[in-house]
Amino acid sequence: MQEKPYIIIMAGGIGTRFWPHSRRKRPKQFLDILGTGRSLLQMTYDRFLEVADKDRFFVITYKKYVNLVKEQLPELEDHQILSEPNRKNTATCIAYACYKVNSIDPGASMIVTPADHLILQEGKFVKTIQKALKEATIEGRLITVGIKPNRPETGYGYIQYLESKNSEEALKVKTFTEKPNSKLAKTFIESGDFVWNSGIFVWKCSSLLSSFQKHMPDVAEIFDEGKEFFGKDAELDFVSKAYLQVKNISIDYGLMEKSSDVYVILGDFGWSDLGSWYSLHELREKDEHNNVVEANAMLYDTENSFIKVDSEKLVVVEGLKNYLINETENVLLICPLDGEKKFRDFVSNARKKGEDFI
Repeated sequence: MQEKPYIIIMAGGIGTRFWPHSRRKRPKQFLDILGTGRSLLQMTYDRFLEVADKDRFFVITYKKYVNLVKEQLPELEDHQILSEPNRKNTATCIAYACYKVNSIDPGASMIVTPADHLILQEGKFVKTIQKALKEATIEGRLITVGIKPNRPETGYGYIQYLESKNSEEALKVKTFTEKPNSKLAKTFIESGDFVWNSGIFVWKCSSLLSSFQKHMPDVAEIFDEGKEFFGKDAELDFVSKAYLQVKNISIDYGLMEKSSDVYVILGDFGWSDLGSWYSLHELREKDEHNNVVEANAMLYDTENSFIKVDSEKLVVVEGLKNYLINETENVLLICPLDGEKKFRDFVSNARKKGEDFI
């Protein structure tokens, strides 16, 4: 019987597109975005208890969020929380986690997952993950989970796969495409051989290490030097030095796009990356005018909007279409609901007003 996998939860992001609700001091993965009583991080942890024991979980996060992880997941031991000295994107994050797990169990399988995604049909999700784990037992294979698209979404990455007579098997990946324009996204949907890139990966530790050595040898060389430090007091010091030497690059760009051993498992389990207010609007309960209202509000001639304001205030809105109104602490934001491309500018300029606003 195959041993249970290790679960790597990536929880270091800052959730800029959910500002001002998501702040640097408490990003969206630590928030109860969906009103379930559990944060997105906690929901991710709960979900993977179906496939792994709690002693096989690792959460990797930015150093300033370590205490938040401890607060929200007291079940984990200190050594299960991996602290990043600075943000160097997913390739470095995953390399650190892989070399750490390899130091404990060289024969291990790993599942890497973001901390802040939504899965609506968890039974179907677990079956998909179990299928991916089986396919990943073949040495050298890197498995990613692709989501069957239902619209030409421009906010997701896409994976093109080679057709097979048996779609239940892992399908060989042909291309990766990052966030296409609307015309290209429509072409992808019409072609029928593209899926959304979920950012969930499954592989044997040894397969990933081999791929790092082949396609990102600089990263492999740096983390190879840490073998004697993992699990010891010197680990933090080693990681701090290692992070200064590596590039800021995603696992998709740095490794997955270069490898000829990448396969995709097709999934259809009610997935969203919850990347923006717009994507949350799609999921929340709406009134007869397609508005999400989480406020004490009076709406007139307003449709397809998202109003989230403290219930102690009465909010009166007239004549808005496709707008977001959000008040969180000391920031009131009013902007187009699909204006997420401007959020980095909002946060950057808010920083000039004072750190308390971000």
